[in-house]
Amino acid sequence: MIPVTTSNHRNPLQIMWTRMGAHGWLWNLRVALIVATHAAAACVLASVEYGPFANTVALLTWALLNFLFLIVLRRPGVSAVLSLALVAILITLSQFKYGITQLTLTFLDFLIIDRDTVSFLHSIFPQLKTQSWIFAAIAAPVMWVIWRTDPFRVRRAVSMAGAVACVAAITGLSVIYPEQPWEPFQGVNHISNLARSGVVSVSHLTSTGWIEADPPKLIGSAQATPLAECEPGKKRPNIIMVLDESSFDISAAPGIKVPANYRDYFKSADGKQRAFVAESAGGPTWYTEFNVLTGLSARSFGKLKFYVTRIAAGKISRGLPQALQRCGYRTFSMYPTYGDFLSARNFQTSAGIEKFVDMADMGVNEDMQPDRFYFDQALQLISREKSADQPLFVLVYLTANHFPWTTSYRPDLTPAGWTAPGNSAEVDEYIRRQAMTAADYKSFVARLKADHPNDPFLLVRFGDHQPAISQKLLEPKLPQASLANRIMTHDLRYYKTYYAIDALNYKPDMSLALDTLDAAYLPLAVQEAAGVPLDSTFSEQKKIMLRCKGLFYACKEGAEARRFNRLLIDAGFVKHL
Repeated sequence: MIPVTTSNHRNPLQIMWTRMGAHGWLWNLRVALIVATHAAAACVLASVEYGPFANTVALLTWALLNFLFLIVLRRPGVSAVLSLALVAILITLSQFKYGITQLTLTFLDFLIIDRDTVSFLHSIFPQLKTQSWIFAAIAAPVMWVIWRTDPFRVRRAVSMAGAVACVAAITGLSVIYPEQPWEPFQGVNHISNLARSGVVSVSHLTSTGWIEADPPKLIGSAQATPLAECEPGKKRPNIIMVLDESSFDISAAPGIKVPANYRDYFKSADGKQRAFVAESAGGPTWYTEFNVLTGLSARSFGKLKFYVTRIAAGKISRGLPQALQRCGYRTFSMYPTYGDFLSARNFQTSAGIEKFVDMADMGVNEDMQPDRFYFDQALQLISREKSADQPLFVLVYLTANHFPWTTSYRPDLTPAGWTAPGNSAEVDEYIRRQAMTAADYKSFVARLKADHPNDPFLLVRFGDHQPAISQKLLEPKLPQASLANRIMTHDLRYYKTYYAIDALNYKPDMSLALDTLDAAYLPLAVQEAAGVPLDSTFSEQKKIMLRCKGLFYACKEGAEARRFNRLLIDAGFVKHL
């Protein structure tokens, strides 16, 4: 029981006795309201927490919040109300985030919150600012009344001891029962997962920092410096890189029926089908976005990789766009949602994208546009920006094949002659959307050839990750625990998609187009195919690629990636990570 005093310097027991006699009903009411607030909090937590362990951690978190407020305010009534309001807000934010990203709120959200976060929220909820002011206008007088009517005081020393005890208990339980990587994806235990993620984040940051890298002493004075300039006078192709949402060869799953010539779409111009190793299974896309722009591994960020684009924004000055700019390329990105999402605009512009074009810039207020829309936008941009002396690099995102596949997306765009192969409705919908993408891509190439008959183009397509449905298709009889192990150990069966290299009026160099290629090596393959000379960082990475047979972080359990990260840090290409 927390000892309390009153604002009066008389003996607390005397005051309590007096109040129970003269104003006992008021005193009892105040006590009852505080008890009711704590009971309400317990009910709220019980509604979103499942299991004795989660409930215990959630209650400890609730107690910690109370003690923290008590350290500052000393008023148990006010602290209980504020803690309840904060818990309700955190649960609402967590549920909101889960609805968008399929990931509950984590401690890291608060470590890297920035203006992009606020900007993104305002862009999708323009009424948020007004609602915030209304909430503040109501909450302020209510809290003033509670403040004035709370007669109890708690000693700060007691509150500090309680806070320390709660932190110790939460930390101990989190160490004994560490948060598993998949738990935030379950959409439950919002408060307990948030508390445990705090222990994980602090532990990771204190042990390895933001990014995994060998200690400086293991590398010594090794330096990597870029080439001063690119060889002049050589005409290089325009480069169109297409991020193909959730696309892979689904015929890899047993028993799946596919249309005739289905696999042709995944082949390069030389007729070969090649495997692309993503670092996400079923999402998220921005891991691959980070990989193909920087040539680095999102896995190097460990448990913090979900926020890799926000963490890396402004801190990495090496990658594909910078390498192309050195050879005179102008660089563009056509982003299918708001640019403030996970700091995409800040990340890409700092990675060398000259002009970042987001959903608003394309004149739409909804994402998930048909693929032909993005191809049309790309054609307009190419015609508008193309010049004789500066080739273009354009990153195009496709979205038609984004989940869910339980509903029919734009049936009016179904290619002529399409017939469902006869799988489950969900799988057939997935394949139908792939057929739409294939038809739209074919049309895009034809129009590109017609509009620019004499200009060379290099076209690079890749699946950013497998669809979520692949996890129940590849090994349908696999127990859930074994499937989770497959995912967590990065079994390549669940991470392989495809990449393909095509060309117009140009013959690409395919020497680095390995049969299996890690996402982090795609910048190497693109530069080689386009005839762009490699700077010293990419030359070193090329050695790793050949030595590791197309794998990067998976090679030697991350040892090659950590050594390479240290080289880049020492050379000044990676800063403040």
